[in-house]
Amino acid sequence: MNDFSEVFAIQQLIAQFANSFDMKDWTALGECLADELATDYSELRGTPPETMTRARFLELRRSALQLLRTHHLGGNVEIKLAQSVAEAKVSMVIYRGAESGEIFNTHCLYMFGLVRVEGRWVIKSIVQKVLMNDGQRHIHKGVQPAA
Repeated sequence: MNDFSEVFAIQQLIAQFANSFDMKDWTALGECLADELATDYSELRGTPPETMTRARFLELRRSALQLLRTHHLGGNVEIKLAQSVAEAKVSMVIYRGAESGEIFNTHCLYMFGLVRVEGRWVIKSIVQKVLMNDGQRHIHKGVQPAA
């Protein structure tokens, strides 16, 4: 594959990652992930960075987001390739809405670490840097309460 097809494959992977949340398609989300991944959602969740299994990542996201409507919009994608590893930086806005009508939205940067496994790209690490939040954070079960 040339660099253009690799970049396209990574962009498709990131789109599948984001769209899977919105469709509550946890199987498709799992297909995006390595067996084990390093995560850092400390700025949103107030939890320390950790390494977890794909199954654990999926369960945490399912339990926190299953009852919320979400829309993940990504852009400003920067990708750095180095043979079978890559880094992608993506600007994202995550819109979240509860049945009550309350919202909680996050404007952030995602830094993805990617690796080629068996001929396809998967996400092996995720760091989320929060730029700002809007709305009522209590609607999101995975977010720390406001200080």
